[in-house]
Amino acid sequence: MSDSSIPEPSPGTPSPADAHPPVTPEPAVAGAGFAEARPADPFAAPFAAPPVPPGPQPFRPQPLPPNRLMAETAPARRSPATLRVLLAAVAAGLLAAWLLGEGVGVNLLICALAATATAGLSARAAGRRVRPWTVLWSVLAAVVLVVPVLSDAGWPTFLAVASSLGLASLALHGGRRWTGVTLALPGFLWHLVPSLPWALQALRGRDYPARDKVVPILKATAVAVVLLIVFGALFASADVAMGDVLSNLTPSVELDDLPARFLRFVLGTVLVLGFAHLAAGPRVWDRATTKPGRERGRLEWALPLTALNLMFATFTVIQVVVLAGGRDAITKNTGMSRSEYARQGFWQLMVITVLTLGVVALAKRWAPRSTPADHRLTRALLGTLCVLTLVVVGSALLRMSYYVDASGLTTLRLWVLVVEIWLGVVFLLVIAAGVLRSGSWLPRAVVLSAAVTAAVYGLMGPDAMVAEQNVARYEKSPTRQIDLRNVRDLSLDAVPALDRLPEDLRTCALQEISRALADGPAPWYATSLAESRAREILERHPIGRHPAASCSAVGFKERYSYDY
Repeated sequence: MSDSSIPEPSPGTPSPADAHPPVTPEPAVAGAGFAEARPADPFAAPFAAPPVPPGPQPFRPQPLPPNRLMAETAPARRSPATLRVLLAAVAAGLLAAWLLGEGVGVNLLICALAATATAGLSARAAGRRVRPWTVLWSVLAAVVLVVPVLSDAGWPTFLAVASSLGLASLALHGGRRWTGVTLALPGFLWHLVPSLPWALQALRGRDYPARDKVVPILKATAVAVVLLIVFGALFASADVAMGDVLSNLTPSVELDDLPARFLRFVLGTVLVLGFAHLAAGPRVWDRATTKPGRERGRLEWALPLTALNLMFATFTVIQVVVLAGGRDAITKNTGMSRSEYARQGFWQLMVITVLTLGVVALAKRWAPRSTPADHRLTRALLGTLCVLTLVVVGSALLRMSYYVDASGLTTLRLWVLVVEIWLGVVFLLVIAAGVLRSGSWLPRAVVLSAAVTAAVYGLMGPDAMVAEQNVARYEKSPTRQIDLRNVRDLSLDAVPALDRLPEDLRTCALQEISRALADGPAPWYATSLAESRAREILERHPIGRHPAASCSAVGFKERYSYDY
């Protein structure tokens, strides 16, 4: 048929092209991001989005950008949780619910060992290797937890627990730089909440191939518990000594204790899971970028430091002049007693020490560093400032010794003495880093010195030292007087020293301690060595009755005072 045989469409008649809607061609490459080929829908227009009207638009919250610190320090990979790790964490939580709550002692160390075992299982599943610094931090974390075993003092125990948590976190994180070490100490807190969904993944989609092993263990444990309860009750009723042993070994469970025990179980399990999550994939805090400080010009940077060095040098010269003649020279040169001289300046000198440490850190950040001459200038000025600060530390320690001689030792004075000594050690480390021209070891050395200081402070028994010093001053005093305000609020660690006082002073000094021990002994795992020793002393030599008003009069009137 020729083209002439095709009739022309008449006006108003739709053509074949108009009779069928056009078809969007199908993309040549599948999955290339193009829409699927389909006929144009003539009914789509009524349901299309209306045009945006002019004028201000309603607020629509935008998604927050990811945290830069979290993104930089995220682990490259994290091993999934295993059923063994989850069961170990639950067992550690049950142990915390059972042992904690009635006091502190060896129970903290037992719970810490259970948490360490759980983290070790998680680290082994992740294929992590043990490094020397990991062993060192872990050993120190265990050593500081010996403090609650030996001592009953509250502040050293709190310091020991906080130090142990920080050192354990640092052991699992690692770290070399300042950012890595300082952020790793509280870094376990970032793992507590994410550890919960991570642990639940061990239960999802499992066919439980270990059922044949777990079920017999659970059955055997249940049978063992039933046998121990039955035969233990029979043995306890048959023999009094056996009953005392079993009552000390097993905690008393009352219905009123169940909510508190459940809370301890939850908190203990979450904390152990947090450390297990950390061991499976720690954040690399060393990767956190810190912008270097803007390099200052020599005059802008060196002039303030030079002026500060001159002031420190002037203070050093004055100290040498004032103290050159010994103790009597203080009164001669200042017109003040040693006690007044000590009270006037110790706290200010301690603040100066702390502020100088911050000045050194900021000056090092903004120091000129373009040429070798700039580096030499930095080491000279900062090194001089650190050396002169050691004179300030020595002067503060000397003033505190005068203060203690005049008014006796207290726990606060002993604590600030220890902190001042540690600050002096930090300045020595900073000076050594400048001399060696290498400070890569400095962050870990500073944390190591702090951990050792906390361990030594707790293990030496600060309350026992305070009591011993005040009793020794009383025994050497010709007037036989003591300030009971320094010793009445001490912990059970002070009982052996206070037991040497005369009966009236001994009664006033041990009155509060005896009242605290009236509730009866705690279980063996929640009893410190200091508490056992104090109970033994007070049972052998009970205190008498003494009116509280009379004790207050003794504490304030019979004070050990000096003429200076």
